[in-house]
This record gives sequence, C-alpha cells and structure tokens, in this order.
Amino acid sequence: MKPVNQKAWFLVLPVIICVAFSAILPLMTVVNYSVQDIISPERRVFVGTEWFVAVMRDEELHGALLRQLGFSLAVLLVEIPLGIALALSMPAQGWKASLVLVLVALSLLIPWNVVGTIWQIYGRADIGLLGAGLRALGVDYSYTGNATDAWITVLVMDVWHWTPLVALLCFAGLRSIPDAYYQAARIDGASKLAVFRFIQLPKMRGVLMIAVLLRFMDSFMIYTEPFVLTGGGPGNATTFLSQYLTQKAVGQFDLGPAAAFSLIYFLIILLLCFILYNWMQSLGQSQQSEAAHG
Repeated sequence: MKPVNQKAWFLVLPVIICVAFSAILPLMTVVNYSVQDIISPERRVFVGTEWFVAVMRDEELHGALLRQLGFSLAVLLVEIPLGIALALSMPAQGWKASLVLVLVALSLLIPWNVVGTIWQIYGRADIGLLGAGLRALGVDYSYTGNATDAWITVLVMDVWHWTPLVALLCFAGLRSIPDAYYQAARIDGASKLAVFRFIQLPKMRGVLMIAVLLRFMDSFMIYTEPFVLTGGGPGNATTFLSQYLTQKAVGQFDLGPAAAFSLIYFLIILLLCFILYNWMQSLGQSQQSEAAHG
C-alpha cells in the first residue's frame, strides 16, 4: 500500500473550514433555536421537543407537505421523460449540435425571480400571450383566481425552466456511449426501441440518477418562482413547504417553530432522496440482470 500523504490534509483544510462556517455552524444555530422559546434577545426558555411536536401537529404543514409531494412527483413525471426525449432528438455533432446546446441552455441562465416575473406577465389575460391566447380559444383561464390553473401554471413554468438541465445531462450520457454498441445493434438488426431500452437507457442510468435527485431536491425547495408568480395563492394552492417556512420565520417571527420545522424539512428531503436513490439503484440492477439473461 502507498503511504498516505499527510500534506494533502493541509490542502483540504481550507475547504473543511469553509464548510464548517457555511453549513455546520448555521445548522448548530438552528438546532439551538429549535429547543428554545426565544422571548427576547436576552430571555430564552428551554422547551425541549415542544416545537417539534407542535409543528408535526400543524394541519397547515400537512397540507403544504401534500402539495409539495404532489408537485415534486409531477415535476419528475414530466421533466425526466421530456428531457430524455429532447436529448434523443438533439444533433450529435457539428455546428448544429453546438447551436442547439446553446439554445437549450438559455432558460437555465435566467434567474428564478425573473422567471416568475416572465410567467406572471405571460399568463395575464390582458397583455400575456398565454392568457390572451387561452381566452381567445374560449378557455376560462386565470392563475390568480383558480387554484387548479395556478398549480398547473407553476408546474409548466418549472418544466420550461428546468427540463433543459435534464436534457443536457442525458445528452452528455448519450455522447459517452461507445459507437461499438450501436454497431453491434445494427448488425443484430435491433430496432430503435430496442437500442433505447437495452443500450441507451442502461448507459444513461448514472446521469438519470443525478437528474432525478437534482430535480427532486430543487423542486422540493422551490420558493422564488411561485412566490413571484402567485404569492402562494389563490388561497394556499401554491404555498409549498419553503414558503410556509418563510411565513413562520419571517412573517410571524416564530423562530423556535421555524427552526424545528426547518430541521424536519431537511430530514424529509434527506429521507426521500435516500429512498429514491435506493429505488433507482435496485431498478438499475434489475435491468442489468434482465439484459444479461436476455
């Protein structure tokens, strides 16, 4: 075995310090707030798990969690297949491929608050192309007055903004497949569907896992776009977990319950990502065994 280079730790030390100040210390502060009742800056009372129990019994939190789970699931069901289809249809090489890559990535360069503003104008019936077009077709559309329209508008906005990320990841996975696989498939007379099922999809499993986890985590933490577009309304139709947390911490200034909820929020994301990761791993192993026996 090669001796461990102790000097390498000195190179990693600045990164560890940055992580400690940017993540660990704020996390410890949140944990500290979650077990105290902060009456004033000078007066604090230890309450133990009281805030955690209160948060878990909050019916508004239950509603926000269900809306969040439904939204994140819808994001994955739409963006992953759409991103794969977009990647498969993109040119593989040449100047056309470069041009398409630039055009596909344009929406990713737009800040989140600008995306919300764009769709806020786009969906208006008086000046927006989408709202005016739907009204002209006789569709009664109003993202400010109808809960279903608001939810669908937020979903379509997220699909428009982030599907290119999935497409770019899938495109990179497709380009990493050796041409020998395609040559063998042509010799065997495999159809395009068979090539996709037994060559492209298994080889993209790694990038698809990254895409699924990234999109799930990001959609589960969505805040700026729906806040700018609908303000969480109408009613609570688009009030997701992050906005509920902000209302607790900033709007009501309940730092104790907000800190407890933020820790629960973090654990929910961690648990769901763990489940999703293991499910995709088991799915990939079953596909590999199926291909081997086939």
